[in-house]
Amino acid sequence: MTRIAFLGVGHLAEAMIEGFLRDRQELPHLALSPRGHGPKLAKRHGLELAERNDALVSGSDIVFLATRPGDAIAAISNLPWRPEHILVSACAGVPLAQLERAAAPARVMRIMPLTAASLGASPTTAFPSFPEVHPLLARLGPVIALENEAQFETATVSAAIYGWVQSLIGLGRDWSVAHGMSPEAARQLAATTFVAAGRMIAERPEPVETLIANLATPGGITERGLAVLSEHSVQEGWTAACDAVLAKLMDGSAGRCP
Repeated sequence: MTRIAFLGVGHLAEAMIEGFLRDRQELPHLALSPRGHGPKLAKRHGLELAERNDALVSGSDIVFLATRPGDAIAAISNLPWRPEHILVSACAGVPLAQLERAAAPARVMRIMPLTAASLGASPTTAFPSFPEVHPLLARLGPVIALENEAQFETATVSAAIYGWVQSLIGLGRDWSVAHGMSPEAARQLAATTFVAAGRMIAERPEPVETLIANLATPGGITERGLAVLSEHSVQEGWTAACDAVLAKLMDGSAGRCP
């Protein structure tokens, strides 16, 4: 049986662990580091809680690293890594080369899941792609394998977009409530509207531009709203926000306070 460990058990690791545990059939052995949410989750789910990180690594085959990015290298340094180990880092902005040096001679891959992993609904980007890890990641949602680390950094911006979209859903809910809808109905409508839009783009073969054009009929409500958003430079602001996040990832400051 493959032995899985989590080094660093914060909110993202908790979401991943909950995703792994959604279907306990053929569940691999899970062990958690002794800090953060580790003790709580080990007790709740009946998982192994390691006494020390060196023992955690020694007793594992695949180690998921989910510390704060600024703590990642220190957390994996001077641990008993073996050539057969796979270290899977979910730490945004920490380069593969740094991880490989600190965890030598282990093999290293980078991933970026979302907290929707807890629902089995997280698109999880990965580089490099290790076949041994894909069945585990597939428990969390679709796996998107990327060709190089530059693509991975670009894709990691989507982890920030994920939060922005939730903020937009909140704005939609608030507007609807202010105009007379109940909070429960407004929340459900705003959330599932975004789900519906995402599914159309993910599952339909037409280009995104065609799908939008089919909605934005001349004189219609979609066209009118898009025009107002353009007047307020929403597209430029969105692009600038994405550029700013990518710059933060590339300059190594993702794990530090702004």
